[in-house]
Amino acid sequence: MRFISGSVVALGLVAPALAFPRPAGVKRGSPNPTRAAAVKAAFQTSWNAYHQYAFPHDDLHPVSNTYDDERNGWGSSAIDGLDTAILMRDSAIVNTILKRVPQIDFTTTANANEGISVFETNIRYIGGMLASYDLLKGPFKSVVKNQTLVDNLLTQAESLANGLKVSFNTTSGVPDPTVYFNPTYRNSGTGNNNVAEIGTLVLEWTHLSDLTGNPLYGQLAQKGESYLLNPTGSPEAWPGLVGTYVSTSNGQFQDSNGSWSALSDSFYEYLIKMYLYDPDTFGEYKDRWVLAADSTIAHLASHPTSRKDLTFLSQYSGQTTSPQSGHLASFAGGNFILGGILLGEQKYIDFGIELTNSYFDTYNQTASGIGPEGFQWVDSANSSSSQPPSSDAGFYNTAGFWVTAPYYILRPETLESIYYSYRITGDSKYQDIAWEAISAILSKCRAGSAYSSLNDVTQANGGGASDDMESFWFAEVLKYAYLIFAEESDVQLQKSNNKFVFNTEAHPFRIRQ
Repeated sequence: MRFISGSVVALGLVAPALAFPRPAGVKRGSPNPTRAAAVKAAFQTSWNAYHQYAFPHDDLHPVSNTYDDERNGWGSSAIDGLDTAILMRDSAIVNTILKRVPQIDFTTTANANEGISVFETNIRYIGGMLASYDLLKGPFKSVVKNQTLVDNLLTQAESLANGLKVSFNTTSGVPDPTVYFNPTYRNSGTGNNNVAEIGTLVLEWTHLSDLTGNPLYGQLAQKGESYLLNPTGSPEAWPGLVGTYVSTSNGQFQDSNGSWSALSDSFYEYLIKMYLYDPDTFGEYKDRWVLAADSTIAHLASHPTSRKDLTFLSQYSGQTTSPQSGHLASFAGGNFILGGILLGEQKYIDFGIELTNSYFDTYNQTASGIGPEGFQWVDSANSSSSQPPSSDAGFYNTAGFWVTAPYYILRPETLESIYYSYRITGDSKYQDIAWEAISAILSKCRAGSAYSSLNDVTQANGGGASDDMESFWFAEVLKYAYLIFAEESDVQLQKSNNKFVFNTEAHPFRIRQ
């Protein structure tokens, strides 16, 4: 987070902190060592089970105590969870992972013709290694004595990026979503990619360039991003709100459909985060975020007919909106708050808090106390939209939504926005609702040797375990929950003078100096 140099002060990124007084009657929160310790204990339980039954593979299935290699077998849970262990100052876990890092062969896959997701590999592996490098070279240096182990993180991140860069071998420079390392380096040759997968490389690859001194990585990602910043082809639905799919041959948009959810979400997220990384260089990214944010408030903010106090974000197809959303979109509250902090705009902070409170209410309304993957409502401004099924009518009248996808896969986005809400308001209310959320998750998802995704949050017991613990459980859920109760540090979000920015997988990068 670029809040140190004199040029930042000139841009007005420090002074806006004065615009955020604590509302009257707010009870000020403070670090809560007891709750932080409980989250840390859950992390250690999860790690111990993963280490016993799955390490060094990707993900643990905690009920059957088996594993999968869904992320190409490079140990995604270990790499994704490393910086959380660093923040928790668990030296034993950190050193175990660091000793594994140089043994990973990021130049190939165990199976021939095994597809590699550029997006997932970037946010989990490259993001996890760069953030851990930053922390262990900086404010958490004391966690590890052997700096050679730390140096390996950057070496391996660069090795992996050198393979992934084949994704940019397209006519336009728009990255291909899938690449292969075995038996040869190549991309899939597909004709398009979505804006989330194109636009969620630029932070990690720019930072990799800064750390290695090799400008190529940032140049490649920024070239792909340029098509999203200057859209052509199918028109924007509203200013800043672009379509979903972009041609890899010419960089043109192929549709005008989108949302703040899957396939689009982190593109919008990174626009303001790149400005936070370096406001001098990435002012255009900020301008595009402002366009999208203003259009979202004007056109996508929706209030259910039965609960006009709630605000959810609709999807859109052209200028036709659809009142449906889900857990993924609940990150938007935090992103609006972040934009408001950086730009000194209270309207974005207020809207972000409004979204945070509303999406958290989906947790309050289910029998399990956990929000569903997907839900729908009737838009109060367009009550002719689809009505709830008769079996859900009573629930809709009370809750303001009905559930369309009842499962929960250990998603972090609601806790993420609660984190931002707490850090900007200082209101202990947000610590309390975070504790409600993580307590429900830890209680209902506890299964077998660790914690599992759930089948149906509308049931009091979560509908049973679906026997999967993805790596973002380590990287995001437990990190955001921990940071809400942890002591102050350079990593924590501040109203000004920030030093780190989180990638979409909650990996903190030191901002450009």
